[in-house]
Amino acid sequence: MAVLVLTVDQRDSRRSPDRVPAALELLDDVPALRGFQRTAGDEFQGVLDDPASLPRAVEPLLRAQAWSIGIGIGQVDLPLPEHARAGGGPAYLHARSAVTAAKTGPWHLRVVGGSPDARQLESALWLWAAVLGRRTLRGWEVADLVDAGLSYEQAGARLGISQSAVSQRAQAAGIVEGRRARELVTHLAVGALRQDEAP
Repeated sequence: MAVLVLTVDQRDSRRSPDRVPAALELLDDVPALRGFQRTAGDEFQGVLDDPASLPRAVEPLLRAQAWSIGIGIGQVDLPLPEHARAGGGPAYLHARSAVTAAKTGPWHLRVVGGSPDARQLESALWLWAAVLGRRTLRGWEVADLVDAGLSYEQAGARLGISQSAVSQRAQAAGIVEGRRARELVTHLAVGALRQDEAP
């Protein structure tokens, strides 16, 4: 059974408060095979079997700019334990290698897996991270409202600015590019999981 294992470690944890509880609360509504749980110290882990869940999990972590994110793609030992942290298998080993590399890697994110699509998925995530990394607080305000289903006109009314100003903020925030990146990440995750499926 091929899955995505996310192992996430807090950056600069010795000089900042424990951010794990808040992160787990944010990720609580992400559909997961095994939900995110603290493993040890300032690290937590979750297991995803739905590729569409990957961007939903990764985006808030990238937005916080406080995490090293390791994504392992591969098989897991069955039966899978009730808790994510108790699992084993290649996907877990890949995730451990990935989070270690992420601490000094681009955007503090790495993907490790046996399929060629793992590298492509990592590249797409880095490009997406670059889009999100340039987004200002005002840009996130617009992005959050648009993601909630509001039109630019409605978002402008909510923020007390013109529709034109919303459009300008959306362009600067890379909202269209961000949506495409989510789609691409999901598509590449589908391919990576298929290639790692047991024969």
